Amino acid sequence: MKHIIDFNSPTPAYQQLYLQVREDIINGIYPFGSKLPSKRTVALNSNISTVTVEHAYALLCEEGYIEARERSGYFVIFQADNGFISVFAPNILQKPQSAAHMQTNTDFPFSVLAKTMRKVISDAGERMLVRSPNLGTLELREAIRTYLAQNRGILADTEQIIIGSGSEHLYTLLVELLGRECVYAIESPSYKKIEQIYQASDVNLEQLPLTQDGIDSLALKNSTADILHISPYRSYPSGVTASASKRHEYLRWAEKGNRYIIEDDFESEFSVLRKPEETLFSHSLRDNVIYMNTFSKTISPSFRIGYMILPKTLAAKYQEKLGFLSCTVPTYLQLVLAELIINGDFERHINRIRRAKRKQQTE
Repeated sequence: MKHIIDFNSPTPAYQQLYLQVREDIINGIYPFGSKLPSKRTVALNSNISTVTVEHAYALLCEEGYIEARERSGYFVIFQADNGFISVFAPNILQKPQSAAHMQTNTDFPFSVLAKTMRKVISDAGERMLVRSPNLGTLELREAIRTYLAQNRGILADTEQIIIGSGSEHLYTLLVELLGRECVYAIESPSYKKIEQIYQASDVNLEQLPLTQDGIDSLALKNSTADILHISPYRSYPSGVTASASKRHEYLRWAEKGNRYIIEDDFESEFSVLRKPEETLFSHSLRDNVIYMNTFSKTISPSFRIGYMILPKTLAAKYQEKLGFLSCTVPTYLQLVLAELIINGDFERHINRIRRAKRKQQTE
């Protein structure tokens, strides 16, 4: 099959090819178990180099769509619909984190942070004393919107972004927004505070066992949950990363009824993949995925700054139901974080950590 590469596009040729082949796999043009065309064949048909094809295939391998088999080629391992039958053991305990993940120092440079703080004090002046808008300052929400669009493929309006003092606070807001009458499901094991907050909110809570690639398929099928709270990048404390097949299984689950997914994307910026992890938010066709992340790992736990991106329908509901609530993050800290993102210091820090992690993996 010939893939069309636009050489005038700002998107590199290998990423264009990756996206096209990925869609072919998702749409069943290359079904589970099938062999992809050779690198040479694709290169000739698409008028690109074999190196470009190799880079595209490498991304597909990293994300779990295909696998390379020695002397045989590349084969599709993505299952568009596995019938909710798990191919792994139904339960796991704790999967140890990789050495690179455990040892890399992710501290944000204090000198850069201090310099930015002084600049914001000088530039903002008394505006630091003004109360933040309820959703968060426009500067920070716009900076986050632009960063996610450029780096994660997430397209959202500033009105969909809500700033809050850490993930725990945002979890509580979501319970108020979605309702205590809903059934919530979390991964088992999962971050303890997720379970504690839902229990403190007095909601009906299900714990769904994790397998080697995500929530057990049969448990998910039999769940009565309305809300699925997951950490697909790397669940804590198990370290499980959801495969491409599992992520699409989550999205198919959410297509039935009035269901929502809470995508808790903590620490995904430090992925060692050559491109950032896919998000369920960017793949959802139902506008029913809530994306969450914080800066506690990428900047500092003391910042206590998190954010969530609501689907447009929920964003309107939030304004009606909870729009009166004040933002819990000081204006000054929001302006500092916005400046770090806008001037590129935040992204430079992320890239430095990712390079260090890749280097440790090869040592």
